[in-house]
Amino acid sequence: MSEQTPAAALLARAVEAGTVPGAVIAYGHDPVPIAAGSMAVDGPTMPADAIIRIQSMTKLVTAVATLRLIEQGELELDSAVGTWLPELAAPQVLRTPGSDLEDTVPADGPITVRHLLTCTSGYGMILTESPLQQAMAANATEAGPLPPSLGADDWLAALAELPLVGQPGTVWRYHHSFGLLGVLLSRLTGESLEAHLRRTLFDPLGMPDTGSSVPREKAHRLPAAYGAEGEELVEREPVGGGFHVGAPPYDMSHSELLSTAPDYLRFLLALRDGELVSAEHLTMLSTDQVPAGAKQPDSFFPGFWESTGWGFGVCVVADGPHRGRWGWSGGAGTDFYVDPDGTLGLLLTQVEMGPRIFPLLEEFGELTA
Repeated sequence: MSEQTPAAALLARAVEAGTVPGAVIAYGHDPVPIAAGSMAVDGPTMPADAIIRIQSMTKLVTAVATLRLIEQGELELDSAVGTWLPELAAPQVLRTPGSDLEDTVPADGPITVRHLLTCTSGYGMILTESPLQQAMAANATEAGPLPPSLGADDWLAALAELPLVGQPGTVWRYHHSFGLLGVLLSRLTGESLEAHLRRTLFDPLGMPDTGSSVPREKAHRLPAAYGAEGEELVEREPVGGGFHVGAPPYDMSHSELLSTAPDYLRFLLALRDGELVSAEHLTMLSTDQVPAGAKQPDSFFPGFWESTGWGFGVCVVADGPHRGRWGWSGGAGTDFYVDPDGTLGLLLTQVEMGPRIFPLLEEFGELTA
């Protein structure tokens, strides 16, 4: 019997300890995914091709689709988004992040495609209590672990009713810029974001199980989704069930994908190997693109900017032994990275981000062959 790889051993320990019921892991230059554990507590065996809620790992896919359209001459990095999103053509900006919603000034300039790719549009998660945070919670635009309760156009309309937290290009706030980018791509191409991605990326690359929903005939491959409350796992969605099974009730161009380890690895390999975007754009995507002044301490979680930058849809390690690594995670418990030597790491659990799985993610980040 062959010796267990470090990646397989890490996953086996996590399952044995009860950190996760099961997961899929891959590590190496051309890795093969390995599954361990079960799809739910006391549930069926986790398959290596389980269909996983990858959530914010979608951002890289959207970024690549955008860069490909730029290379085709359909738009430019500094194109004003108001051309396709007229709702955002003349945004108002809060005088200060904590100002009342009526205390605004006009934007100094337009929101651009570059601002969306770098999360500097002025829209995004508000982590400190403020009138804007309260308004986003009230009008269903606040980011959270659940799927959006509004379709793409209604979500955009609700977001456009609110002011920006800062002038475009001068503040970094996570998440919402990529929902806006998804709607923009949909309007530009005249098809839903999923249809565009399927036609231009998923089908050509051979990614049959990636999409914004899971067909009912494949639902048995969808693991349960869990949160953690204290020491206990709490099931949010059952095996083969939940919001994502069957056709979605509205346009999901602003939302996030489900995928499998084989599919996402195929995407990462193609991106790494220069099949999808130019060398210039891949370098931009995988290096820090955020102005120093936009990296405010309250823009994200404490310490984020100390050794991290942000490219296009991914974070970039700016210092330390993993300098030059790029990748990102998903709130439902997924993570990936690409090292400067081409090594790929992919970990797909369905236990939401939090203290329960942070140690597993740290060990995953330190894997070696």
